[in-house]
Amino acid sequence: MPDDRSFFQYPIFETQMIDLRSDTVTRPTPGMLQAMMQAATGDDVFGEDPAVNELEARCAAMFRMEAALFCSSGTQTNQIAIKCHTQPGNEVICDADAHIYQYEAGGIAFNSGASVRLLPGDRGRITAAQVLTAINPDDVHKPASTLVCIENTSNRGGGSCYDFEELKKIQEVCRAHGMGFHLDGARLFNALIARGETAGQYGTLFDSISVCFSKGLGCPVGSVLLGNKTFIARARRFRKVLGGGMRQAGILAAAGTYALEHHIDRLQTDHLHAAAIAGELQHCHFVENLLPVATNIIIFETRGITASDLVTRLGAQGILCNAVAPSRVRFVLHLDITERMVQQVIEKIRSI
Repeated sequence: MPDDRSFFQYPIFETQMIDLRSDTVTRPTPGMLQAMMQAATGDDVFGEDPAVNELEARCAAMFRMEAALFCSSGTQTNQIAIKCHTQPGNEVICDADAHIYQYEAGGIAFNSGASVRLLPGDRGRITAAQVLTAINPDDVHKPASTLVCIENTSNRGGGSCYDFEELKKIQEVCRAHGMGFHLDGARLFNALIARGETAGQYGTLFDSISVCFSKGLGCPVGSVLLGNKTFIARARRFRKVLGGGMRQAGILAAAGTYALEHHIDRLQTDHLHAAAIAGELQHCHFVENLLPVATNIIIFETRGITASDLVTRLGAQGILCNAVAPSRVRFVLHLDITERMVQQVIEKIRSI
């Protein structure tokens, strides 16, 4: 596959900084921009945008699910899914570090009126045994446990991936108790590449799946929610309620289709880049503990310096990154980061 990162030649994209804050900072490549400009469009609220319809159909077929809905963000697809699966007063079970709880502005309470049972997972991953223990009994004093949500890969877990056999066990618990099973797959394609799994495997496990295109796949906007036809029809109504109906959205959907065709396999490059930087961090005096690096995210505990101070020092060296806790720093690799940049990062952290 040709390297489509030649956008560094364009003055509009020139930068002095190496941006490791998130894979959301990626910019459309020239090929993606061309696909967007050539997209056939229509009114998506009327169901008449050809590029949106194509992306939704392609995603549904890839995951072996009946239908899909194109939305503006992963937060929107997650919140719509939770709304579809719950009623006010129900309870959602998830890991304590889950994106749906930590980073979606209290949306579960605001949009769905549901409570949350937080479980202490292993780097963002919960087990079937934990889920089983967390399910409330049929007791009028307690909220009804109706939904389990998992995140793969786990953002706060350092890009950790679930074991597929454990996911099957969680599904069995959900089925036995009449509960929905939702996947926040913001970085699911990273997990698929890292573990050699397929989208179709995941489609057989979950009642709903959210897939984000604006992270590792490099699109400017967009996520897709997948489920059966009845679920997606309900989701489409909630998307409208939340103001998420878009008109000539094919310009954005075309970027998603392009990413599916050109940007999935290259995620392995991001994983290799993350491993290379992590290898150097293991020997740095300011690193106390480095979480295992499974995909494109690096999280480490600082030693002798606060996370915010280290972020400031790295910024002075031309490296942008995030403090995700008082003593935790996060790097995220993505398609805008070249091998040359990785070597620069390694050289600069050696100098600190």
